[in-house]
Amino acid sequence: MSDGQEDPIDSVKPTLDYPFKDLPARGRSIEVAPGVHWIRMPLPYALDHINLWALDDGEGWALVDTGVRTELTAEVWRELFANSPDQRRLTRIFVTHMHPDHVGMAGWLTRKFDVRLWMSRGEYLSCRAMTSDTGREAPPDAIRFYQQAGWDEAALETYRARFGNFGKHIHPLPDSYVRLQDGQALRIGAHDWRVVVGSGHSPEHACLYCPGLKLLISGDQILPRISSNVSVYPTEPEADPMTDWLDSLAKLKREVPDDVLVLPSHNECFRGLHARIDWLQRGQKRSLDRLLRSLKEPRRAIDVFGSLFARSINATDLPLLGMATGESLACLNHLVQRGAATRELDAAGVAWYRARQD
Repeated sequence: MSDGQEDPIDSVKPTLDYPFKDLPARGRSIEVAPGVHWIRMPLPYALDHINLWALDDGEGWALVDTGVRTELTAEVWRELFANSPDQRRLTRIFVTHMHPDHVGMAGWLTRKFDVRLWMSRGEYLSCRAMTSDTGREAPPDAIRFYQQAGWDEAALETYRARFGNFGKHIHPLPDSYVRLQDGQALRIGAHDWRVVVGSGHSPEHACLYCPGLKLLISGDQILPRISSNVSVYPTEPEADPMTDWLDSLAKLKREVPDDVLVLPSHNECFRGLHARIDWLQRGQKRSLDRLLRSLKEPRRAIDVFGSLFARSINATDLPLLGMATGESLACLNHLVQRGAATRELDAAGVAWYRARQD
C-alpha cells in the first residue's frame, strides 16, 4: 500500500540506482535533466511528500501534478514563485491522475495563471463525480459494501461521519480541460513526450515518456520503495483492478526502455525501471499465492490482512482500514474472477471467500 510504508522484505529485491543524493528544499527545485525540475511538496499524511515536475515549455513552465489542497501547499507554492530566477509563468497544468495529492491545487493554479488543465477523460470525470459527494450522506450501497467486507458498527459509523471529505482536499476543477490519451504525442518546449496510460491504481492514469531526454514521469504507477495501492471501491464492487494494474506494468515494460530515469510521485528519482517492474510482478504473485493458501477455510475481506500486508491494520485508523480493505478486495475479486476462489454471502449479508475445492 502506498501509505508511506516500505515494500515487504523480499530476498530478490533489486538494487536500484538513485542518482540524486539531495532532496529539493522547501520552496526550491532541483534540475534533474535539461529543463526538467524536481519540486517536493509536503503532504499531511503518513506519506509526507509528493514530487512534482516543472518542464521548460518555452515561454514558461509546464507543471506535472500540483499537491494537495492545504494552506501549507499554497504557502510553499508562493515561495516557489518568489524564488523563481526567471519569473516565467506556468503555461499549462498536466495531472497524472485524480487523487487529491496530485490534482488538489490544479483548480487554484489554472485560475491563478489562466492556463488549461490537461488530464485523461477517465481521471477528470471521475474526479468531478467524487468531488460532487462533498457534504453528502454516505449512500446505502457504500454502507452495504463495507458491511459485506466485515466492518463492525464502530468502523461504519466513523465512515458515515467522514464520508464526502474527498472534495475538501481539491480546489474546484476548471469546467473544461484538454484530454490526454494513450499514445498521444506532446511537444513541451524543445522536447517530444508521449502519453502512456495505465490503470489499476486509478481509472486512466497518464505517465509521460520523453525518448530524447530518456525520462519517464511515472506518477503512482511505478514507485521505487513502496507499492501502489490497488483497491476496489463501493462505486464498482465487482471490479478487478488488480488485472488492470498487472497489465499496465507489462505495458510499461514493453513501451518504455530500461535506460530511462524514472521520475516518480513519491520517494526518489531512480534507474532500474524493468527490474522494479519485475519485482512488483513477482511480489504480487507471491501475495496472491499466500492469499489463496489462507482461503482453505472461509474468510472475510478483513480476515486476510495478515496474508497481504507486512504491518498490522488498526481497525480504528479508518484511512488505513479503508485502503487495506480495498486492496484485499482487489486481490479477492481477482481470485474469484480467475475461478480460483468463490464468494458466498451469509444471512447477515457478509461475504465469505474460500479457495475453490475442485
